[in-house]
Amino acid sequence: MIVHSHPSATPFVTLTAIWFGMMAAMMAPAVWPWVRSYHRFSATTGPAAVASTIAFATGYLAVWLAYSAAAAFAQGHLRGIASFGSAIFLAAGLYQFAPFKRACLTHCRSPFGYFLSRWRNGPAGGFQMGAQHGAYCVGCCWALMATSLAVGAMSLWWMAALGATAFIEQTSPYGNPVRRAVGVALVVAAVFVLPSSGL
Repeated sequence: MIVHSHPSATPFVTLTAIWFGMMAAMMAPAVWPWVRSYHRFSATTGPAAVASTIAFATGYLAVWLAYSAAAAFAQGHLRGIASFGSAIFLAAGLYQFAPFKRACLTHCRSPFGYFLSRWRNGPAGGFQMGAQHGAYCVGCCWALMATSLAVGAMSLWWMAALGATAFIEQTSPYGNPVRRAVGVALVVAAVFVLPSSGL
């Protein structure tokens, strides 16, 4: 698994691309309702509406690209620290209960309110709105996604679990119970499981 390689073994740009591909794949189900709603809200039709929708999605992805670069840097420079895995899981677990996380989730569950209050026309406006929504989405999920640093950046089963968790938290009426349950599970893993596993 790439996460266990020496920092110099994989170039930073390659690591960033790997992380970005993971983030795009995991967040696609959660962001698709937003992209579809944005397209429907657009006052234009035809190519102009398509261009604005593409700009919205691009703005969203640009924020996750920045996150991917930060994650790649962390993977290359922090992985060898003792108790790294436990610290990541503990931080992610505690963040599940943070007021900021709850505020970001409130935004992510309300596309119509966001579009009605902050609509901007044209591709430039679409890009700005997409980037703003992306920032909220990163605010929801950055700590969860960072657990891949401990488990393995190419672990498909972990990617699937994280993607499903993000989707349920942002779109399901059971999002809050799932958020709390995941938080408890991560803290328990950080305290009792990972120290004995050597991660």
